[in-house]
Amino acid sequence: MAGERAGHSLQPTALVNEAYLRLVDLQRIQWQDRAHFFAMAARVMRRVLVDLARATRNQKRGGGAQRVTLIESRAAAKEPTYELIALDDALEALAKVDERMSRVVELRYFAGLTVEETAEVLGVSRMTVIRDWQMSRDWLKREIRRGAARGG
Repeated sequence: MAGERAGHSLQPTALVNEAYLRLVDLQRIQWQDRAHFFAMAARVMRRVLVDLARATRNQKRGGGAQRVTLIESRAAAKEPTYELIALDDALEALAKVDERMSRVVELRYFAGLTVEETAEVLGVSRMTVIRDWQMSRDWLKREIRRGAARGG
């Protein structure tokens, strides 16, 4: 949440609460270990944030009646979070190129894990996480710029 714009309608506690509710709803998952839990938590937090950003964007574009979740009802965002949607789209593309780099971003950016925690979750060295983090950030910046240039 530290990387989000000022005035974001979603507070960290609301994000954690919504992520928890979605994780609890995944009853069929057999949790393998702590790393598996953190990986799923990061993915769920990403989905919560992106779903909120997409709903906000759709609302601004005059979208029809929508289901309102606890998070959305807190307060409508003053401006759409196009950056988060662009990041999500770029992360989807990155996952097709390098799944591990995509997971590093998910764990670091969405779950807020440290380099050491991310290395533990992924079962790789600290230096691998540092290298993947830097390469993925550069790759994502280029991809987002390219998408913006295309008008997407």
